Amino acid sequence: MKKIMYILAGLALMLFAGNAFAGVTIKGSTTVLPIAQAAAEEFMDQNPEIDISVQGGGSGVGISSLIDGTCDIGDASRAIKEQELKQAANKGIKPKAHVVAMDGIAVIVNSGNGVGNLKIEQIKDIYTGKISDWSQVGGTGGKIVVISRDSSSGTYEAFNELALKKEKVRNDALLSASNQAVVTTVAKTRGAIGYAGLGYLSEEVKALTVNGIECSKDTVLSGEYPLARPLFMYTNGKPSGDVKSFIDFVLSAEGQIIVEEQGFVGLK
Repeated sequence: MKKIMYILAGLALMLFAGNAFAGVTIKGSTTVLPIAQAAAEEFMDQNPEIDISVQGGGSGVGISSLIDGTCDIGDASRAIKEQELKQAANKGIKPKAHVVAMDGIAVIVNSGNGVGNLKIEQIKDIYTGKISDWSQVGGTGGKIVVISRDSSSGTYEAFNELALKKEKVRNDALLSASNQAVVTTVAKTRGAIGYAGLGYLSEEVKALTVNGIECSKDTVLSGEYPLARPLFMYTNGKPSGDVKSFIDFVLSAEGQIIVEEQGFVGLK
């Protein structure tokens, strides 16, 4: 009898321990990653009983992980696609979008490049292969080294739609797996051009004006900057519990300050 009581007590302790543990898994966009990481760190400081795991991998990874049930929040720098919605429906998942910030896709060049502005048509021609030398766009001459994101990137999807009008990127473009990788490559490569989220701008590279408009918080909010987009956190249906608490935190005044601190455009 005592043995049975000990077993029951052990099971109760295990059950209690299971209930006491709370975890949230976030995967996806490398653009949203700095926001998710900084918000998670502050949220866990305020709620030490809740553990949050944050991983990158790209918007495609975030959304597919949500559909596969391997994350609670899928970060994306683009809207979910119709095909992904069908995949989600087949698995009983109901993706719900939460816009957590706005972003501008900055077009960047090596800091030694004399070009300061490109028209959006010129950017398209560079990325689709019609323009290959800086002298064709007012530069001092030299081969343009085109840096793009890989196809799993939400930044690639948004740039492809907004700047390239869904035309194919030239075959000799160098592909990078993250925003930071693009910035690093452009900083080290003379003649390079790339694109990255506003939060990744640094003195290492030079951000071009597009159609004469600077990529900034004001021009993104006003809609003037032509390469602006929302940033998302997707949940399976209406969030609840710790997932809801975290989403609410990101959207709160405190969370939006974190968004701004990471270089992106807050909603409030």
